[in-house]
Amino acid sequence: MNADLVLTELMAVLKSRLPSAGGDPDSSYVAKLYAKGPDAFLKKIGEEATELVMAAKDQNQQAVVSETADLWFHCLVALNYYNVD
Repeated sequence: MNADLVLTELMAVLKSRLPSAGGDPDSSYVAKLYAKGPDAFLKKIGEEATELVMAAKDQNQQAVVSETADLWFHCLVALNYYNVD
């Protein structure tokens, strides 16, 4: 699958989780973050960035990959919230 297509589809799912699109905080992690407001997902970005730094300092390649994915995901949540494609 093409990387552009994956990101396009992921952003479409994230958009569907916005409160204005009917995202249900009881059934969706992302909708719950959006319902709590920017502080919730911005805090997650900070946490994931710190965890990535610690994994890199420990030279734990698997954790670096995992924490990078978590960081990127939460950054996409923020980009979507602020309507940045």
